[in-house]
Formats: sequence, C-alpha cells, structure tokens
Amino acid sequence: MATKQTEPVTIISLRKLRLETPETQPKESKTFTVEDAVETIGFGRFHIALFLIMGSTGVVEAMEIMLIAVVSPVIRCEWQLENWQVALVTTMVFFGYMIFSILFGLLADRYGRWKILLISFLWGAYFSLLTSFSPSYVWFVFLRTMVGCGVSGHAQGLIIKTEFLPTKYRGYMLPLSQVFWLAGSLLIISLASVVIPTIGWRWLIRIASIPGIILILAFKFIPESARFSVSTGNTQAALATLQRIARINRSVMPEGKLVEPILEKRGRFADLLGAKYLRTTLQIWVIWVGISFAYYGVILASAELLERDLVCGSRSGSESESGVAVTLPDTEENHSPCHCHVFAPSDYRTMIISTVGEIALNPFNILGINFLGRRLSLSITMGCTALFFLLLNICTSSSGLTGFLFMLRALVAANFNTIYIYTAEVYPTMIRALGMGTGGSLCRIGAMVAPFTSQVLMSASFLGALCLFSSVCVVCAISAFTLPIETKGRALQQIK
Repeated sequence: MATKQTEPVTIISLRKLRLETPETQPKESKTFTVEDAVETIGFGRFHIALFLIMGSTGVVEAMEIMLIAVVSPVIRCEWQLENWQVALVTTMVFFGYMIFSILFGLLADRYGRWKILLISFLWGAYFSLLTSFSPSYVWFVFLRTMVGCGVSGHAQGLIIKTEFLPTKYRGYMLPLSQVFWLAGSLLIISLASVVIPTIGWRWLIRIASIPGIILILAFKFIPESARFSVSTGNTQAALATLQRIARINRSVMPEGKLVEPILEKRGRFADLLGAKYLRTTLQIWVIWVGISFAYYGVILASAELLERDLVCGSRSGSESESGVAVTLPDTEENHSPCHCHVFAPSDYRTMIISTVGEIALNPFNILGINFLGRRLSLSITMGCTALFFLLLNICTSSSGLTGFLFMLRALVAANFNTIYIYTAEVYPTMIRALGMGTGGSLCRIGAMVAPFTSQVLMSASFLGALCLFSSVCVVCAISAFTLPIETKGRALQQIK
C-alpha cells in the first residue's frame, strides 16, 4: 500500500518540475559600432592610400596660400600698388575662407564630407585659373577671394582621415600630413623662382592649378566617412565601406551587426556652444585665431623682410647683398610712391630654407603630442613661438635671420598640427565638421589681420609688430594649457 501511494506522487512531482523548467532563450546577436570596426580592422594599405590622397590636399592648399607671398612683389610693381593694397589681397583671400569655412562645415555635417571636399576643389581650381587672366587689380582681388572660398573646404580631407584612422595612429599620422603642406610650399617657391622671371606670374598661377585638377580624379578611390553614413541612418553604406577597407587591408570585420544611433540633429551651433563644449569651443577659437595670426604673419614677414631689407631697422632696398649701391633705372615706375623690388635668387633660397623649417620639429611634435598630450605640447610650442618672434629684433647677419625664420616656421607649423588634431578629436561626429569649420573660419580673422601687421605696421614699427605677434602667442599658450579636455588616447565620440 505504501508503494502504491508514493508512485503517483513521484510522477506528479516530475511533471511539475518539467513544466517549471524555463525554456532555453536564444543567444542575443552581437553588435558593433564604427569605432569597434575601425579598431578591429586596424591600420593597413587603405590608410596609406588615404594618407597620400587626402594628405595631398595640403599640397594644393599650400600652393594657393603661398602663391600670394611670392606674387605680391610682382603685382605691386605691375599695378603700382600701395602697402595697404598689397595687404588687402591676402586679407580678402582669408575673408572668403572665413565665410565659406562655416558654410562648408554645416553642409559637410548634413550632406557628407566627400561631396563638400569635391565641390571645394572644383571651385578652387576654376577660380584659380580665372585669376591668371585678371585684367586689373580689382579683378585679381575678387578672383583670389573666390579661391579662398574654395580652399576653405579642403579641411574636410583632414576630417575624413581622422574618422578612418584607429585611435593609436592618429597622433602619429596626422602630424605627418605637414609633409604635404611643406611640399606644396617648396613647390610654389621653386616654381616662382623659375617661372616669374621667364614667363611671368600669370603662368605661375596656371601651373599651380594643375595639382588640384589631378587630385580631383583621385577622389573616386576614397569613400564617404563611415561615421557620417551611420549618423544619417545609412548603415548599409557604412557597412559596405568598412567591409571594403577590411578587404584592402586583408583584415577581418568584427562579428555581429553594425549599430549606431541615428543623429537627427546634426551640425547645430547650439550643440557647439552647449554647456558641455562651451568653454572648450571658446578657448579653441582663441587658439585658432592666434595660431593663424602667427603662422601667416611669419610667412608674410619673411617676404617683407627680404623684399624691404628691414633687418636691424634698415629701410633701404638700394643696396645689394655685397653692400654695393644699386642704381635703379630712371623710370616712371621707380618714381612711384609704391615700393617696387622683386625677389632676387638669394631671396628665394632664404624662403626655401625657412620653409623647410616647417618639418624640422615634426618628430619632436609627434613625441610631444603622444607623450605629453595635446594641451601641454601646444602650450609649450606657443610659448617658444612668442620667444622667437622677439628674437627677430636682434641685429644679426643674413644667416642669423634665416635661422630665426627657420625656427619660427618650425614652431608655427607644430602649433597648426596640434590644434588641427585636437579640434578633430574633441568634438563628436554630429558636430565635428562644424567644429572644424568654425575653427578654420575664425582663424582667418588672424590671417586677415596678419598682412596689415607684417606689411604695414612692420614698416612703421618693427619692434611694435614683433611685440604684437609675441603677445598673441602668449595668450594662446595660456589658453591651450587650460583647455578642459585632453584627447590623447581618447576614442572619437559619436554623440555628445
């Protein structure tokens, strides 16, 4: 009887246990972000091609900007221009740059980096060619202003590079882009030394337009930023881009499904000046303005020192390097109140040597950025820039002047390297292009003031101009040191 009573109970208990056993849940599917994919794929052949093609945008930009410095003495003579008229050419170029930097930044955050980069190159090449046919000074100023508008969009190339590079490579590869700016600067100075004395400045402008036209053809090998694609909800395009990069690099994609939040609101000034980024943005703007003022001040001051022989306070351009007086032809042009003195071969050599300085500190700049951090590295180089501006006032030989200019070009180039990297890293994808655009736009205020400081104030008060440059650099050094966010080793942010 006892056995018959226990068996049903046992059966009921087993059934109860079976009913209460939870069903096996399917495994959750794996997901990954663009940041995960970029880090997993790693650095490879695609990034080398990206570095060469997008880096070459710096060659084109440098040639267009440096063109003014080498052409200014010639157009001053041809159209008998006053100091302020020569300075106005550079100022208007940067005015166009300033206005369109913001516009291109807004458009790039909404419609894509690649499209804006292509449009800016087409625009710049077209108006650069037209400049060579300028019938008058007014037309020259207008057309170079249009070139400045186009060149402002070249910053999208840096953003594309930044958004595709793995975190640990950004601090090394982005500063190396300075090599391309150096190549463009050296190329335009070398061309000017040969072309201007033989076939004239108009042919120099036409020849300088060729690299930009060639580069347009190479853009088809570079895809749209995957970070931008996912931010607009186009996950399939981003996935296809990442898979293509993985194939080129002979690497693998992370397992799972690509997911990213869709950013409905992109490229808004309200986000740029929101509570989280307000202080950072304002300090970055101060640094951009100061760095640009110093950088273009050095370039234009170099040309002015050579053209006018302002070393040690001398205002005389009537003596050659050997100290022998040179009698200028008794022509109407030389009786003009406008200063007219074209560059000699030795002047071009000095410009080339000082320009090479732009890469001289690159290894130290890379070490500083990666080990000291972006903020401390920038504050140190800005402080040194302030010091070397004051050293220009020391009465020295021609080789001494070349040495000071060499170091100044090295320091101001390092400053630009660091602020470009910092600005591209500190903002999230939704406002990255706008952040770069506004920084690049406002820095043109410094570039617009620089010609009047280097080409007008320097003629009136050499020490006064140097003190102004030095003071601005000190302010920037303090601003850099007190930036609230350090981006060294920090992953790029997708949303704020």
